[in-house]
Amino acid sequence: MTRTLAQPSLALLAASPRLPVIAVVALRFAGAVTQWDQIRRTRRALSTLDDHMLRDIGLTAKQARKESKRPFWQS
Repeated sequence: MTRTLAQPSLALLAASPRLPVIAVVALRFAGAVTQWDQIRRTRRALSTLDDHMLRDIGLTAKQARKESKRPFWQS
């Protein structure tokens, strides 16, 4: 399992006045990619849940299918 910096950690680093501009841009990009990956993985997992599990989280199969088909960049 790969460990990544959490969003708040990236935000703190990006706000540091001592970092060069390119480092700030890189950190913000890394934060966005990390968030997109989390959304993608969550939606992929949602697509594998059976009806019983979907009922437990309050979703219908149609709602889960619709959400799992959304692109990762759409929040």
